[in-house]
Amino acid sequence: MASVSATSLTFQPSFIVSTRNNQVSYRTSSFSAISVGSSRKSFPSLRLSRFRICAIQATPETVQKVSNIVRKQLALTPETELTPATKFSALGADSLDTVEIVMGLEEEFGLNIEDDSAEDITTIQEAADLIEKLVQKKDEA
Repeated sequence: MASVSATSLTFQPSFIVSTRNNQVSYRTSSFSAISVGSSRKSFPSLRLSRFRICAIQATPETVQKVSNIVRKQLALTPETELTPATKFSALGADSLDTVEIVMGLEEEFGLNIEDDSAEDITTIQEAADLIEKLVQKKDEA
């Protein structure tokens, strides 16, 4: 008899950006856990559509800049609360809006974001982490 089990733990600091009072909050108690198990006579087929390990955590300044670009590109009101976990789709962004956000990021940071990397950006935190990674690569070159 075959048995398969997997566990995924995620510890991720959270930033909350508010333009109403120009504050950035930092919370380190974000925790999520997922556990998957299977017990069958044969091994199940496991497919991962997206698997990514990112060792670079964006600075609060980068998160704030990305938030400002997203706010500008999507014409969001100052009252719209943006967090690093905010998904572009939750803000009403379609694929064209996402392309415009990526172009705004490229212009602001003086970078070139490859299409493959741009397709993986769905949240403010993912965009900020990618920017931080590309800036480090640019500085090393």
